[in-house]
Amino acid sequence: MLMSAMLGSLSGAVAKVLSDTMDPIEIVFYRNLLGVIIILYSFRKVQLSISFDVSKSHLLILRGIFGTIAMVFYFYTIANIPLGEAVILNKTSPFFVTILAYYLMKESISINTIFALIIGFVGIFFIIQPFDLVISTDHILAILGGFFAAAAYTTIKKIKDIYDARIIMLSFMGVGTILPLLIVLFTPYA
Repeated sequence: MLMSAMLGSLSGAVAKVLSDTMDPIEIVFYRNLLGVIIILYSFRKVQLSISFDVSKSHLLILRGIFGTIAMVFYFYTIANIPLGEAVILNKTSPFFVTILAYYLMKESISINTIFALIIGFVGIFFIIQPFDLVISTDHILAILGGFFAAAAYTTIKKIKDIYDARIIMLSFMGVGTILPLLIVLFTPYA
């Protein structure tokens, strides 16, 4: 867990440095392209019998779209607000996972969890510091990034027993490669 947290922090720091010379869409594209290559290599290296259920493939695509949107917002906010704030606001996803699990999966929420959610959202309020009655768009996008990450995690709960973890990651990184490419090629974005 410590190693994962350290690598996540390193990834955020690298994205912050890259944002001086690259656009967040480009960072998302190259990060996911590298991931696709690594996962495809893992398929070649570790031969496992993997079945593919086409009837649930829409959930794989949905997971990829939600994850890609979350990543774009995350890298955008890393580029535009202090790194610590961007990371903290991105970590709001557990709050949203709890809420989505309650509404979409009918999971129960205890009174302690409700209390913790209230405290968490009050904490977000203090991080955003809206006391001058101007709430930064960048901060809102960071929170939306946390929401879309939560939506991606919620879809994983639905498909984790259907697909191999590498298929789930490949769908996420595949969509995360294709979507930014389409944005750059077919919109006046660039």
